[in-house]
Amino acid sequence: MATIAEKILTGKAGEIVEREVDYVMVNDVTGVPAFEVFEELERTMQQEKVVVVQDHYVPNKDVASAEQAKALRVYARKYGIANYYEIGKGGVCHQVMIEDGFAAPGRLIIGADSHTCSYGALGAFSTGVGSTEAAAAMATGRLWFKVPTTQKFVVNGELNKYVMGKDIILHIIGDISVSGSLYKSQEFYGTTINNLGLADRITISNMAIEAGAKAGIIPPDNKVFEYLKGRVRGEYKPVYADADSDYEDVFEYDASEIVPTVAKPFTPDNTVPACELDVSIDQAYLGSCTNGRIEDLRVAAAILKGKTVNPDVRMIVTPASEQIFKQAIEEGLIQIFLEADAFVCSATCGACLGGYLGVLAKGERCVSTTNRNFIGRMGHKDSEVYLANPAVVAASAITGKITDPTEL
Repeated sequence: MATIAEKILTGKAGEIVEREVDYVMVNDVTGVPAFEVFEELERTMQQEKVVVVQDHYVPNKDVASAEQAKALRVYARKYGIANYYEIGKGGVCHQVMIEDGFAAPGRLIIGADSHTCSYGALGAFSTGVGSTEAAAAMATGRLWFKVPTTQKFVVNGELNKYVMGKDIILHIIGDISVSGSLYKSQEFYGTTINNLGLADRITISNMAIEAGAKAGIIPPDNKVFEYLKGRVRGEYKPVYADADSDYEDVFEYDASEIVPTVAKPFTPDNTVPACELDVSIDQAYLGSCTNGRIEDLRVAAAILKGKTVNPDVRMIVTPASEQIFKQAIEEGLIQIFLEADAFVCSATCGACLGGYLGVLAKGERCVSTTNRNFIGRMGHKDSEVYLANPAVVAASAITGKITDPTEL
């Protein structure tokens, strides 16, 4: 009678357990403080478990970010971290963890970044931790966890045109609120989820944290197993919940009732159908660990093909990894973006966290495929971010205002 979280953590909900982790990931924002704490512990580095990715402020935007990236580089070399991803060789940390085979069903993975929950799309229990906890895992290979209770989300039916995984998770968060899954594990089921490709599943798991969840897990199937062939590192064992698992809550949704959805400022649960908005925009942002995969770029490119970005709008495209960037070039997607007057740059977190490559000025609005729209998230505290799927972002870039793509 155990859920996936209980089985991977081998404990009952509410118990405190100490478990071996498969991997611990840090990036250029969280990695340096993790290594600093590790050095205070005076322990041997568990190199094979550590993954280090430069992604948030690279290529460096200023001297401070350059110094931070340099410090992380030095630590990675000092401790012989083989799984080190320099600029130009990786991309956004969560995409790297998935496409380079670290994430797999049944694994227990921690990352010093809140969106580590993304790997639940492959059936892992993955969760974000602080740099101090990451340091402890670097030193011991282990960490303590409080086994969360689990909520079950069931989505059945066929999705309407231009409705994606982003709309499913925004619909759910809009229903349960940003604290609706506080310190809980989410499990996703139903015919709709089964029919989703891996990219849309990753989007759903990625934004579990936006409802306060510790993990967002989708039971692995043949789509996951096929994706991992020739990619996964080591062996893995899928884990599934028992049929009579004790879920804290069960939520059921009809896919046909989900429409292209937008989260208005300043929380991801402030949702409304895109067709109900009449909001002009200054920027359209396509990318991030939420929606920067090749499938997302294809959807946006199909809408933009033969069209031009509105002259009052700047559109920015950032693939989630260098592999995706290369594939987008091969498929002609980048050419479509360039011909539509979009700005395309290499794989980075970019403007998602208000870092660079698209920071907003006072009073500016952005419709974005990213995961957060808090005050000042993408720049000035008086700017606004509207969260949406790639189709909505592309359609809005063309019209100059937030647009339901079915209206084009």
